[in-house]
Amino acid sequence: MRFACDTGGTFTDLIVENSDGTLSMYKAPTTPEDPILGVLQSLELASEDQNISLSKLLSSGEMFIHGTTHATNAIVTQSTAKTALLTTAGHPDILVLREGGRIEPFNFLVPYPAPYVPRALTYEIPERIDSLGNIVTPLEDRAVLAAIEELKRQDIEAVAVCFLWSITNSVHEQRVGQLLSENLPDVPYSLSHVLNPTLREYRRASATAIDASLKPLMTKYMGSLTQRLAEAGFNGRTLVLTSQGGMIDAEELATQPIHAINSGPSMAPIAGRHYAQKEVSEPNAIIADTGGTTYDVSLVHRGRIPRTRETWIGQQFRGHMTGFPSIDIKSVGAGGGSIACVDQGGILRVGPQSAGAVPGPVCYNIGGTEPTLTDAALVLGYLDAEFFLGGSMKLDLESAKSVIKNKVAGPLGFGIPEAAAAIVSVVTENMVQAISEITVNQGIDPADAVLIGGGGAAGLNSTWIARRLGCPSVLIPETGAGLSAYGAMISELSREYRTMFFTTSDNWDEAGVNRVLAQLGKRCQAFVDGPGTGAIESSIEFAVEARYAGQVWEIEVPLATTIFNERADLSRLIKDFHAAHQEIFAINDPDSTVEMVGWISSVSCRLRKNIGSRLREIEAKSITKSREIYFDGAEVTTPVYPLQSIPVSLATEGPAIIETPFTTIVIDPAARFYRSEHGSVMIMP
Repeated sequence: MRFACDTGGTFTDLIVENSDGTLSMYKAPTTPEDPILGVLQSLELASEDQNISLSKLLSSGEMFIHGTTHATNAIVTQSTAKTALLTTAGHPDILVLREGGRIEPFNFLVPYPAPYVPRALTYEIPERIDSLGNIVTPLEDRAVLAAIEELKRQDIEAVAVCFLWSITNSVHEQRVGQLLSENLPDVPYSLSHVLNPTLREYRRASATAIDASLKPLMTKYMGSLTQRLAEAGFNGRTLVLTSQGGMIDAEELATQPIHAINSGPSMAPIAGRHYAQKEVSEPNAIIADTGGTTYDVSLVHRGRIPRTRETWIGQQFRGHMTGFPSIDIKSVGAGGGSIACVDQGGILRVGPQSAGAVPGPVCYNIGGTEPTLTDAALVLGYLDAEFFLGGSMKLDLESAKSVIKNKVAGPLGFGIPEAAAAIVSVVTENMVQAISEITVNQGIDPADAVLIGGGGAAGLNSTWIARRLGCPSVLIPETGAGLSAYGAMISELSREYRTMFFTTSDNWDEAGVNRVLAQLGKRCQAFVDGPGTGAIESSIEFAVEARYAGQVWEIEVPLATTIFNERADLSRLIKDFHAAHQEIFAINDPDSTVEMVGWISSVSCRLRKNIGSRLREIEAKSITKSREIYFDGAEVTTPVYPLQSIPVSLATEGPAIIETPFTTIVIDPAARFYRSEHGSVMIMP
């Protein structure tokens, strides 16, 4: 038995792989003050459903996989550890200067964003290494020890060390690490050359500072998670999801907690790719995960999931860049809990503020006072007040009507249904724009992609989103309400290793490249032989970060070989680089020199056999056969179908409402739908 749990802003999703290979899904409210409590409550729902004690359920488990936003929330709320930055003398402003970029280039009233580590906690260390790895200024222990004494006086809780060109020669960073271990044994630290060996100084420094600041918090969180699971009866392996779309052991994540940023959302494209390969023929898929707080959008492009180093925590340019490779996800503040308001100019706005799990939408009747998308969906008839979360939670329709009347309909001069429909319309447009940024703006036509809806609120408006984008179909998987949790269940144990080594196509260092690849391969094999022991299968892949001479930015190109033996191997690499450059930028330059800068190896270990597992069939509870739904300015009598009651492959005309204990799918009169043999709902908008 295995457990996969994703803690979102509003709900905590749990998927249990039963002993017979089937899956069961559960949702519990997230508890922001104690996220682990929400995890345990979701497990209690599973134990009650399976009619066994929690301890017996957990004692049967061999693996617990966890995705959490705890690290991201800590950064956003500025509740990370008090962190110092040690950097090369003369370069204390790495985190201050950043890389440039302004949202409003001509608005000089916008204050310059504060660095992640305050300038007052940045310490200059006399040392210098050049780009070739030569020591220009030797490191002096006494200078480091003097800085450490100051760190003690400042009650520093974590230390980040980022020296210039430590990626070509790490001896100085290593020595500082030794001195910190000896003189500040209880204070965790991060070394930039270990964590993020990338060429760009700001990104390396930013990643190191963020990682160090998270270590006390995430070490405590991971320790508490494993301890409380053990106290509840779990004796198996605890794994945590990473931003790269894989998972690692909880103990390892505590040593590099930056991996936990966006760990939950990164699983949605993993699940989306799985369903796209099984269900549709389109080459591309748009993965839209609608939670209670955010709308997370990602892509599957020709079977590959794009990655980025442009991940920002907070607003672009004004927040903090992780500088760390992660799955490319666009998030906007639009979800089931997004708050609707009418601004001073009489414009209706929805989000980015969210009611979250606490106090939640007004219809939850637990303290919410602001109208949300969920309230609007209830007023429009999309949601059944008696069947929310399978009937475990009753919704208050009259309170939803009242708050929309007072705070939206009244100020706009609309009727209550018209105001609720306007809320849905604004949210839909916000979501369309988020998708356009990662598709149209990158040369991908949504008409060549299927829209895959995940999250509990995905079914409310995915039909209209797809129609607005021109997508030929919408796929709502049977595990769509817990898409990230399902992605966690099918994800693989994985790790990535990077190193810097400069060579060019004109001055090719074959021996040096082969030496680097061999070293990377050994690190991957050590992972297979260590954490990956017992895996069903494993794979190792290599890639290079390359650019044309004179370019600033590199692109990642997969390697077709693991060892270069002849000229043809280099020719293949150069050809692949030109092709990748053409695909990304619609141009290439075959006559230009190609520079190879960084080398990457990634290892994956598959731990699970039942990749094609289905949700356990549950008996459909009594649901009203039809109800009045507000469509296009009028109420329409609309049939309501339990998902299990829909015949496989029988195309049906809308309108329709499809209900499960975890989600509601709204299909307007213009659309058609059917249930696939894999249990998914296919909608043709």
